[in-house]
Amino acid sequence: MSTSRDILVTSALPYANGPIHIGHLVEYIQTDIWARFQKMRGHHCWYVCADDAHGTPIMLRARQEGISPEALIARVAEEHQRDFADFRIGFDHYHSTHSPENRHFATLIYSRNRDAGHIERRTITQAYDPVEQMFLPDRFIKGECPKCGAADQYGDNCEACGASYSPAELKNPRSAVSGAVPEQRESDHYFFRLGDFESLLKTWTRGGGLQREVANKLDEWFAAGLQGWDISRDAPYFGFEIPDHPGKFFYVWLDAPIGYLASFKALCERKGLDFDHFWGPDSQAELYHFIGKDIVYFHALFFPAMLHGAGFRTPSAVFAHGFLTVDGQKMSKSRGTFIKARTYLDHLDPEYLRYYFAAKLGSGVDDIDLNLDDFQARVNADLVGKVVNIASRCAGFIGKRFDGRLSATLAEPELFADFIAAGDSIAAAYEKREFSRAVREIMALADRANQYIDEQAPWVVAKQDGREAELQNICSMGLNLFRVLIGYLRPILPGTAAASESFLQIEPLDWATLATPLLDHDIAPFKPLMTRIDPKQIEAMLEASREDLSATAGAPAASATAADAANPHLSRDPIAATIDYETFAQVDLRVALIREARLVEGADKLLQLTLDLGGETRNVFAGIRSAYDPKELEGRLTVMVANLAPRKMRFGLSEGMVLAAGPGGRDLFILSPDSGAEPGMKVK
Repeated sequence: MSTSRDILVTSALPYANGPIHIGHLVEYIQTDIWARFQKMRGHHCWYVCADDAHGTPIMLRARQEGISPEALIARVAEEHQRDFADFRIGFDHYHSTHSPENRHFATLIYSRNRDAGHIERRTITQAYDPVEQMFLPDRFIKGECPKCGAADQYGDNCEACGASYSPAELKNPRSAVSGAVPEQRESDHYFFRLGDFESLLKTWTRGGGLQREVANKLDEWFAAGLQGWDISRDAPYFGFEIPDHPGKFFYVWLDAPIGYLASFKALCERKGLDFDHFWGPDSQAELYHFIGKDIVYFHALFFPAMLHGAGFRTPSAVFAHGFLTVDGQKMSKSRGTFIKARTYLDHLDPEYLRYYFAAKLGSGVDDIDLNLDDFQARVNADLVGKVVNIASRCAGFIGKRFDGRLSATLAEPELFADFIAAGDSIAAAYEKREFSRAVREIMALADRANQYIDEQAPWVVAKQDGREAELQNICSMGLNLFRVLIGYLRPILPGTAAASESFLQIEPLDWATLATPLLDHDIAPFKPLMTRIDPKQIEAMLEASREDLSATAGAPAASATAADAANPHLSRDPIAATIDYETFAQVDLRVALIREARLVEGADKLLQLTLDLGGETRNVFAGIRSAYDPKELEGRLTVMVANLAPRKMRFGLSEGMVLAAGPGGRDLFILSPDSGAEPGMKVK
């Protein structure tokens, strides 16, 4: 065992604007496995995270719900932490960016960079929503990427080519809040001079702290030239006001990564740890960030530069991972594969998913696929059929025939030694985040353990007189092999490991103690450690996750959403069969005034709208309840399909369809016509 290391590990902060889903969990499970492994090795490893709790989306959602942003983020924080705990994500501390510690460090890092000349003021032309009367944050502007031309991209970075840019560079922009074409208005903003740190960043990014493909990608940004980073936002904004600039707020991406420092500072106060030992400029501790590949730019360029400019150390490494697909496609609400963490937990054991992700994860940034058939087969075959089966095959004999007492000698010391020797290679795989390799090597050992039991056939020995000692030795050997396997799997399966430790009546396993066999020792009566996945459980989970988009389209629920949500970006279902122009031309789109909006008793997703088409009124049920308070809609103009055949619903007759776009949930926006439109006007 090497000398104990001091390690601080973080995962990217989940946004406090919605629930955790299984796409998010790729990162938290990956990080948790690595942190648990380090702790098993005897290192001083701390794992911290926090909710990312600032920004315009949170402000708007809170307004829609009629509550304060503080109340919203408190509720979401509770939901996030409950989901993480039930997935056995072992944070040492979980915090919030809306905290005194984060305000302190955001202000400190800003002021130190300002005083060193790394902050400058510029008057910029900025997108402004004339309908909502607010400057639009980058993620609330959509358009075409100025670098590759990809459509429907956010205002700050392109999901297609990875380019980073300003919203002003976006082609054919539109407001994601109202649908209006943004106006350009001037405003003073404050910029971090990223180019001041070009030499430092080139050295750092090629210093071994990034995966090769990530470092290569960063070279493209160096070649294009490092641009100043806008770190301020105009009111109204939910966040921290910049101390020397009233009415200006720190951009959420400034204080989000600073949340790592804030969360660890709160842990230091609780545990009596030395903050500077981990974050000071001369720190010899190890600092690792696990992130998705879509936020490399912020973590591998802006964050290290800001830290250095403020007198803090830079990270030891940033580990990026890919996204999750389900059955080979992006996560989809219509197919039921956009699965929330809580929905999964309602139907399946969290350790199944932890194991399957581990079996897929390597050290690169490739996407991984959750193939549901393979998921069921692998869990049932590997965990139940191989690992847990070893304990169940041996424990009964020990309990019934030997009063739960293991033998005093090891029947096959050479086989046991082989299992222990394999630990070095397995540990190396864990260390390098090659979890799939670690799983393969562990399962190869499980095959050997089952082969040993098959060859020794304790069920045959048990029926023969005079072979009691041999039976005890065989089953004790099997349980010792099981103990080593469950120790190697402990970072992946902490819950199953804890249950196994209780069954074996031992202290929590660490890497060093695995080499000492369990001899002349009492075990508890065996209880099943894991059950097989029933395909009905998977189907029930998918059904609970599936949104009936046919209902929302045909029943004027209206929300013909622009895209299904995916991980962590938007995705689209396959495009439906084409129609000819004459068919499309028959669709009659009209401007409508929302006279009245009401909740629908007994419906979770619907609002009942009374629409004025310029003298004619229509009753429409629209599936937008998750995004709007009814009173906020009254008096607004929208666009509806006026010639859709009425459809009888159990709540009444729906006489049209209101058009809406967005990823769904709170982020769903009814279409609004340009200024000057009047009820009844035809939309062309």
